[in-house]
Amino acid sequence: MGRYIDEILQPGERVLYSTNEHWVYFLPAIGAWIAAVAFLVLWRLVAVDALTLVYLVLAAVAGLAALYWTATAWFHRWTTETDVTNMRVVHKTGFIKRRTFEMSLDKVESVDVNQSVLGRLLNYGDVTIQGVGEGTQTISTVSSPLAFRSAITTRPAGT
Repeated sequence: MGRYIDEILQPGERVLYSTNEHWVYFLPAIGAWIAAVAFLVLWRLVAVDALTLVYLVLAAVAGLAALYWTATAWFHRWTTETDVTNMRVVHKTGFIKRRTFEMSLDKVESVDVNQSVLGRLLNYGDVTIQGVGEGTQTISTVSSPLAFRSAITTRPAGT
């Protein structure tokens, strides 16, 4: 399966910038993996038989949750594309049930970036694109949102 943007490029259109969902989507999975390892360490350290079984069960539950959250975060990132071409902004999510958003760069009125403190530290944020007659579209948890905004708002010389 190729990238969505490669399938829809028009003649003379070229990709200027591509980004994706930030790795912060993996934080629940990372937390669950840490919990699973911690329960396994406790399982090996405890001498009471009743507690060893409890820690082993907790490690298994945390491990299953970690596997699920890792798979869903990976699949979400794999099926999400956000691109800026020399003609438009394209955002696609989903695999079977696909949702796309496209806006001509000529119709972009403003691009706003909203970053939390953690977003500033880890370089992610929400980007809201306001279009003339096109409405408003918010793309959540974008990696490098300021560079993404610049790719949308910067016009090459001579256009």
